[in-house]
Amino acid sequence: MDIFFIGTVAVVVIFLGWIWSCLNVIREWERGVILRLGKMLPDVKGPGLQFIFRPIETLSIISLRLVTLDVPPQDIITKDNVSVKVNAVCYFKVVDANRALREVENYQYATSQLAQTTLRSVVGQFQLDEILSQRDKVNGKLQIILDQDTEAWGIKVTKVEVKQVDIPEQMQRAIARQAEAERERRAKVIHADGEFEASQKLADAAKVLETQPSAIQLRYLQTLTEIGVEKNTTIVFPLPVDIISSWVNALGGKQK
Repeated sequence: MDIFFIGTVAVVVIFLGWIWSCLNVIREWERGVILRLGKMLPDVKGPGLQFIFRPIETLSIISLRLVTLDVPPQDIITKDNVSVKVNAVCYFKVVDANRALREVENYQYATSQLAQTTLRSVVGQFQLDEILSQRDKVNGKLQIILDQDTEAWGIKVTKVEVKQVDIPEQMQRAIARQAEAERERRAKVIHADGEFEASQKLADAAKVLETQPSAIQLRYLQTLTEIGVEKNTTIVFPLPVDIISSWVNALGGKQK
């Protein structure tokens, strides 16, 4: 009797342990992929309490949350033969849990390796100036290529960003000299534009003074007033040659 009781208790404990092992809780951001005798079921298990008939069925839980993948620095030669070191960050998530488990052994590792090779090949197609100034264009091309390659794995690459571009020290000095020369060029152009505008204004003023000869005398008097404010003892005041010539001609006419 005792042996029968002990056996019954053992069977009940084993059965309860089996029931406990068959119960699985899948969280909201996860999906469960079921393999029944090695064959994958087409429907995945959603969040909540799920019963898995072990050992006939096995459960693999796949997370659907966005994964942040840090792409390590890669030594790349750009299109204009400049050696740079570029690293990036990739954001992706699983959109098909069945394909992510069936098509690739480790989808995170596979995506990481694909991101590294794609980063080297894509950045090598751009010149250094384009990588530095057109970052959005490089990021967009990286995202499109990675998304196309990982689509068969049930992976969706949502965004790829180039984080840092390390340039050799000699190239940094060359870029600094180029920027300095560009600044000097802009300064000279701005100065030339200012001189051109000033000459136009002077030409307009000369036309007005030509029509009104008395206006130039008023300008002379105003200039003398401004000089006199400083209480100078010596004033050097230029006279136009045409005024002196008119005086000479006037004196010569009187002598005759």
